[in-house]
Amino acid sequence: MKLDNIIAERINKTIYRDGNKCIKIFDESYSKADVLNEALNHARVEETGLNIPELSEVTRINGKWAIVSQFIEGENLADLIAADPAKYDEYLNMFVDLQLEIQSKRSPLLSQLKDKMNRKIDLTDLDETTKYDLHTRLTSAPDHSKLCHGDYNTSNIIITPDGTPYVLDWAHATQGNASADAARTYLLFCLSGNIAGADKYLDLFCQKSGTAKKYVQSWMPIVAASQSVKKNCKEKEILLRWVNVVDYE
Repeated sequence: MKLDNIIAERINKTIYRDGNKCIKIFDESYSKADVLNEALNHARVEETGLNIPELSEVTRINGKWAIVSQFIEGENLADLIAADPAKYDEYLNMFVDLQLEIQSKRSPLLSQLKDKMNRKIDLTDLDETTKYDLHTRLTSAPDHSKLCHGDYNTSNIIITPDGTPYVLDWAHATQGNASADAARTYLLFCLSGNIAGADKYLDLFCQKSGTAKKYVQSWMPIVAASQSVKKNCKEKEILLRWVNVVDYE
């Protein structure tokens, strides 16, 4: 495999293109278990029939773990929005419709979203009283089994030349409550500084899914806490502000 065409660089990983292959190489700090779990999540989501790149192999390249999958030719939805802001509403509708299609699927062998969030809450620097409150809220939330992406944002959508959308990056996929996944997407908009876009997204999601906005908002402190364990000090500070938000207008 040729590794002379870098198409993206992320924390702890570099992504290359070699013809019709996409090669994601993880650095030495990334555990074997996490790499294999990401590949397993991807394979399980493939079985739902959604448009996602086909996984071809998990291997080692120059001593580093790598996941090789199909390269999807097309444009990133985030770039399309930036290039043509006049089509923002059209693209946002597509974005929400695609999320609802994802959430209509089931993948019963994926990890439970609640279990993952409970583990992450335990890893936070929050005081024990706050952790207890978050665990209690999470336990009392309804149990669902919908497919949740876990990092659903416009950068993870590729639109092919014929207009077909493909969803990338299933490392964080779980099964659980769709409103928790919507809360995560809302917070991703906020973390990017697009507060107006976050509000517009949430209104549209709730309208199309028939979900009360207050119900999605009730997940935000829980989701924010579970995401605050990531090693991003700026994001952590913003997310922890959400943890203490209890009531919404």
